[in-house]
Amino acid sequence: MQFRAMIAAGALAGCAMLAGCAATATRTLPSVDRVEYRLAPGDTLQLDVFREAGFSGQYVINDQGMIALPEAGDIPAAGKTLAQLRGELAALLRRDYVRNARISLDVVHYRPIYILGEVQKPGEYAYAGGMSVYALVAKAGGFTYRANDHVVWIRHAGEASETAYQLTSGASVLPGDTVRIGPRYL
Repeated sequence: MQFRAMIAAGALAGCAMLAGCAATATRTLPSVDRVEYRLAPGDTLQLDVFREAGFSGQYVINDQGMIALPEAGDIPAAGKTLAQLRGELAALLRRDYVRNARISLDVVHYRPIYILGEVQKPGEYAYAGGMSVYALVAKAGGFTYRANDHVVWIRHAGEASETAYQLTSGASVLPGDTVRIGPRYL
């Protein structure tokens, strides 16, 4: 009789351990429509200056967070929104180089994003503006049968560790993120 009680107690302890290991997340990611992207090294920009071919072209943000404009030199770009950089470039060009400068500035290529864990095809994928975690999972072939589709682990670019978030339909990812879909049970 004591032996059965010990086995039952062991089984309950095992279930409690499994429940304690199951990842739960209380943090939520911002919705795709609320994320304001900030430029970072590795992004490629297309600058078009009306009637000024010398300034127009593609520029890659280097490891120091700068773009190198002809004649103007290195311009800080990392950490700024596209609108902020567009305004600064227009002001710089108007002030020093081009009278009444009219420019267009767009991101041509974002840094890639990475997905690991319980998806069909883990790996590196191209980022598209406004991408959600579900869109990234779809690019990776969908969840495996073992996937925990309630929690996602994300390490944002520049962070040392990953954080657990609730997986919602609008959960956003950003270029440079490493996304991990964990197993349902450990």
